[in-house]
Amino acid sequence: MEHIVNTEQEQAWNGYEGTHWARNQDRWDAVNEGFNEALLTAAAVGREDSVLDIGCGAGATTRLAARRAADGHATGVDLSRPMLERARESARAEHLGNVTFEHGDAQVHALAGRGFDVAISRFGVMFFADPVAAFANIGGGLRSGGRAAFLVAGGNGNEWIQALAGLRDVLPMGGFGATGGPGMFSLADPGRVREVLTGAGFTGVTVEPAEAYGRWGRDAEDATAFLMGSGPGRHLLSQVDEATGERARRRLTDILRPYEKDGAVRLRSTAWLVTAVRP
Repeated sequence: MEHIVNTEQEQAWNGYEGTHWARNQDRWDAVNEGFNEALLTAAAVGREDSVLDIGCGAGATTRLAARRAADGHATGVDLSRPMLERARESARAEHLGNVTFEHGDAQVHALAGRGFDVAISRFGVMFFADPVAAFANIGGGLRSGGRAAFLVAGGNGNEWIQALAGLRDVLPMGGFGATGGPGMFSLADPGRVREVLTGAGFTGVTVEPAEAYGRWGRDAEDATAFLMGSGPGRHLLSQVDEATGERARRRLTDILRPYEKDGAVRLRSTAWLVTAVRP
């Protein structure tokens, strides 16, 4: 039996959420790919490096790292079996022989002593039940002097969050989009990021703002269907009747209409680009 402590996350990412991301890998990559270059540049992945990708999902960043580490290796770790299956399929299709994927909870997964040169993550480290323990475990997988570069969601300036917030008088939004606490925005406060990584034994922690525009759909209708079919959107719709849900969809389509340009709806996402060193 594999050791899993983040059981709620495991259920989500092996249920609807993980299946949705796996089926829509290309679409989610189009949303987030604008951050890839900044992440990999900050990680300074070398040709012979051994790279650890935490919360790798469908493996886009793992495969990019594997190409940069052409004489090294990239290992992706994630809780989601559907997404890992898609990651392996993509790696085979791209004929990448220096990449592997492991199913596991990075908070407790067997990483200690494996001597990775660098750990990366694109929005995969915000969901730990005990983030200090998780980052300590990740640090244990790095060699002395090993580097870490992570992207975590920022709380302000995310246009997709602002778009959904426009539905507050239609859907029971509650604290959706709020920073702090467990979940997507658990590390949206730079002070909290520094506290967690320092507590986990990292040094030289830097936290810099990053932003990118992601492609959410062909037009407002397509982007609305994608957003409302995602985990957060589906959760909100599950709490209202069909007529209210349809009203919310029409409202969101109207909100997104001004973002249509050149055959796409593009929305700005903000993040923190975090780097650190294992002493």
